[in-house]
Amino acid sequence: MGAGRAGPGGAGEGYAPPWSTRTARTTGVLYLTMALAGVPAFLLLRPLLFSPGDPGATLSAVVQHEGLARLAVVLELGLVVTQSLTALWWWRLFRGVDPFAAAATAVFGLVNAVAVLVSAAFLATAVRLAGGGDAGPVHLAFTASDALWGVGAVFFGLWLVPMGVCVLRARWRPGPLGHLLVAGGAGYVLSVVLAQVLPGAAALSGALTVPATVAEFAVIAHLLVLGGRPGRPGRR
Repeated sequence: MGAGRAGPGGAGEGYAPPWSTRTARTTGVLYLTMALAGVPAFLLLRPLLFSPGDPGATLSAVVQHEGLARLAVVLELGLVVTQSLTALWWWRLFRGVDPFAAAATAVFGLVNAVAVLVSAAFLATAVRLAGGGDAGPVHLAFTASDALWGVGAVFFGLWLVPMGVCVLRARWRPGPLGHLLVAGGAGYVLSVVLAQVLPGAAALSGALTVPATVAEFAVIAHLLVLGGRPGRPGRR
């Protein structure tokens, strides 16, 4: 006895979500590639090259590790490309579940990608100027790049909120995943504000981003392993 395809609010084991497993897994691959570009660019290479309070040390690091500085630019450009594609594929994946939330995720993700693009331009400028031996402009370019990551992260937090709404509407398992994305996105936005108001509270700002990181990797795993198949969307 076969069951027919249910509508968005329908019930029954025959429900098929309004996306393909292939689309879900492509989204997961793009999201994972985005993480693989962003983590070393921001967490590994930037601290090695940029000394916020010491222009001379920044210049010395860029000159001594020019290859790593150029790699940082390439990784940020890779992040721009992969986040843009992830944002578009997320819209493609969930436009049949919640068009507004899917579009909001794409828009916020694309704006964050633009912020990283400008950051990459400042990094490229710093590398180019380092050969002149003047620490001031090199340090200024790195400072501007770092500031773009700091304030641009508000859009990284914002894109997680509608992403969580999409997950909730699709009723992915485990159930708390969507709520964790929404809470993680709100925490990310709060961490950006806190970093500007209380720059000495770096540990607290960092702690506020932990739920978002956990939720993101859970989403990547869900997309890659399960292809977004379990669950069914709620009524619109």
